[in-house]
Amino acid sequence: MSVDQKVYVPSQPLEPGPRYGILSGYEPGTRTLAAGFQIAPPFKPLPVDVVLDKDVPVMLRDGVTIHVDVFRPAGTEQVPVIVAWSPYGKGQGTSASVMGIFGMVGLDNGTVSGLEKFEGPDPAYWCARGYAVCNPDIRGVAESEGDSVIWDRQEGRDAYDLVEWLAEQDWCSGKVAMSGTSYLAVSQWFTAAEQPPHLAAINPWEGVSDVYRDLVMRGGMPDTGFAEQLQDNSYWGKGRREDILAEAARYPLMGELWEDKIPDFDKITVPAYVVASYSNTLHTQGTFRAWRRMASQDKWLRIHNSQEWPDYYDEANVEDLRRFFDHVLKGQDNGWEQTPRVRYSVLDLEGGDRVDVPADQFPPAEVTSTTYYLDGAARTLSTTPPATESTAGYAVGGNPDVVSFVTRFATETVLVGYPKAHLWVEAQGSDDMDLFVLVQKLDAHGTPLQEFTVLNHGAIVHDVTERGASILRYKGSDGRLRVSLRHLDEGLSTDDVPSHTFDRVAKLVPGEVVDVEIDLLPVGLAFHPGEQLRLVVSGRSLLGTMMPGNREYTSTVNAGKHVVHTGGHRPSYLQLPVLTV
Repeated sequence: MSVDQKVYVPSQPLEPGPRYGILSGYEPGTRTLAAGFQIAPPFKPLPVDVVLDKDVPVMLRDGVTIHVDVFRPAGTEQVPVIVAWSPYGKGQGTSASVMGIFGMVGLDNGTVSGLEKFEGPDPAYWCARGYAVCNPDIRGVAESEGDSVIWDRQEGRDAYDLVEWLAEQDWCSGKVAMSGTSYLAVSQWFTAAEQPPHLAAINPWEGVSDVYRDLVMRGGMPDTGFAEQLQDNSYWGKGRREDILAEAARYPLMGELWEDKIPDFDKITVPAYVVASYSNTLHTQGTFRAWRRMASQDKWLRIHNSQEWPDYYDEANVEDLRRFFDHVLKGQDNGWEQTPRVRYSVLDLEGGDRVDVPADQFPPAEVTSTTYYLDGAARTLSTTPPATESTAGYAVGGNPDVVSFVTRFATETVLVGYPKAHLWVEAQGSDDMDLFVLVQKLDAHGTPLQEFTVLNHGAIVHDVTERGASILRYKGSDGRLRVSLRHLDEGLSTDDVPSHTFDRVAKLVPGEVVDVEIDLLPVGLAFHPGEQLRLVVSGRSLLGTMMPGNREYTSTVNAGKHVVHTGGHRPSYLQLPVLTV
């Protein structure tokens, strides 16, 4: 990639403060943490003696030195090691920021030892089961040298070098794995695509897999609120950090810079246990994309019904992951190979979610893509196309500023898979449109149904999710598209999942009606007799921000009136994955 495409800004040193944990200081050396050791109240004490190799230098292929902490079982037995790769400080598990996040989602801080990296595996658990855990300060973070980057193939090469260094240590069995959620998941796609010889398994637990499409330009819109939070509140170090917001402004179309931030899925061949959800508006699309496209023959997918942090640290799920690692890294004949390749959930939104439903694939083979046609006059969805043409629309910035279509299910109906919207649209008074679509579940009386994804259901969580923080409360399956970037990638698009190239602009002219395909987040959703489904179309973000405090997105191209054409030779429709039983 051309070196002048990346934009950097000065970083800031990692100093005591909300993100500075007890082990954040630079203190090279080896010590033993005895069984019963507790890093601080209220964290879990260690059940066994653990050796901590702190701030060990590791030189990367370009001469840059990073520093890692390794927690390993005391003794002489060689053990596999699990890497938690992220820019979050390796001592951040005890920081006020991480403790606050646990409190926000309703997780007891005593669930973990505080020795774990944020969103990573807990050494207290894994060392007691015969594994080491490596927490690196990656390039440009804390005392590690170099300039930090955000999710690209450079990270894959750096992690490759760490994997191979770990495999050579006298305490290591030569087997290296990776695990973790969010950033720690994303880094696994890039690392596995580099194919380090001693990487034996990965466990990506929800994470983006395309920085352009998932983080900074979802649907072709420069919605960078979460990217700003990530950039400004991570990558503390002595060098420079990548300014991804400046890059998004400078390079709004897909090109060389953004291609470098997509892992080479065809080269991901390592055994993988992938975890996803329907409800994470940051991670869902990327996790399912990577699952579909990665080349691994030995891959398993579990789709849970909550939020990544409670799910990752759930005792039963940790034990499930250990079975996978024991099988792949230790060669144990524990029956893991009998685990269904897919275990999915079905949300009810009124209690009674189904979880761990087995299948051989996703969507399950029993799913049929079913077309529900929009009727602009009746404002309904029906499997029968309307005979006559009609329109429905809204004034941008008006009240209402949405148009919706509803269908009622007479029988038990379950949706599992990938929905999409195919719409014929027109912009009156503008040469472009930012379109947002949402599929909602309504009860039999027409009330929208929602579900918290976190354990905390208190007043503050109600407040922050009222108009945003969509990761914490599930309100339905959403999608979005800037209409001028509607060109489809014929090589990647399927009938169920459209993919756009985002490499060219086709503005609208007055009176022009164009058809667009919009991919929505995958669903697992049950409808009981009498309950309804509502499709909402708008020019504004219908779910708001991804997390509390993010900057909200406001369209700069919307104006005038948006019109949806239906029926006749412009048959707008919603395609739904209906499970036949």
